[in-house]
Formats: sequence, C-alpha cells, structure tokens
Amino acid sequence: MTLTERTQQIYAAFGRGDVPFILDQLDPDVRWEDWGEPNSAQRAGVPWLKNRHGRGGAREFFEIVGTMKFHQFSVLSIMEGPNQVAAEVELEIELPGGTRFREQEIHLFTFGSDGQIVRFRHYGDWATHIDAAASMAS
Repeated sequence: MTLTERTQQIYAAFGRGDVPFILDQLDPDVRWEDWGEPNSAQRAGVPWLKNRHGRGGAREFFEIVGTMKFHQFSVLSIMEGPNQVAAEVELEIELPGGTRFREQEIHLFTFGSDGQIVRFRHYGDWATHIDAAASMAS
C-alpha cells in the first residue's frame, strides 16, 4: 500500500469519525504539531494547534476537533514523497459558540520506516485560526 493510499484511509476514517483507526496509524511517540519553536498560532494559544506528543496527545487534538461542526472538508490533492505525504485540504468549520471560518490548509504527514506516522503538522492561515480561537474565549 502506498503512503497516499494510507493517507486516504486516514481521511476516510476522519470522515466517519473513526478516531481509533487514526490513532492506530500513529507511532506511539508521534510528534503532533511539533515545530521546535512555537508558531504564531501556538504562541496565541489556539487549542487545536497545540504541540502534542504521543497517541494521547493526538487523541486530545481529536477530542477538541470533535466539538467542531464541519460544514466542508475536502481533500483537493495529495502529493507523495519518499517518506512524506502533503494534502491540500479545504474546510469550513463552525466552532462551539457559532464562530465559523473557511480555509485551505496543507497537512503534512511524515511516515516512519514501519509505515506509521511519526509527525503531523498543519500549515495554514494562522491569523484565521487565532481570530477563531479568540472568539471562543470571549
């Protein structure tokens, strides 16, 4: 199975709410949103973009995402390299409290030699995420 096919399986699991399947695809020590130095969204405290570690940290991410209503989630394209997959995603999300935002992002999956995901990162318009998170806090 190619890395692209594995990634497509993960997105299909996300679409049906099968978080246990997704967690099983992760290395036990996965680095989730690990940027070394925090990015602007992390410095602003955006809860869903927080640096997390391990499957437990990834589970926390999915618990937060589970409180959101997705009006759209479309994978526009997937690009595969030797050990990474980048997916262009378009989404429209409604946060608890009613704030709604639309964005295009890149999701970068890094796979270990055993085929499990060892690192995951979102690349997006951090200002949009910061504004949305601030609206939840007020």
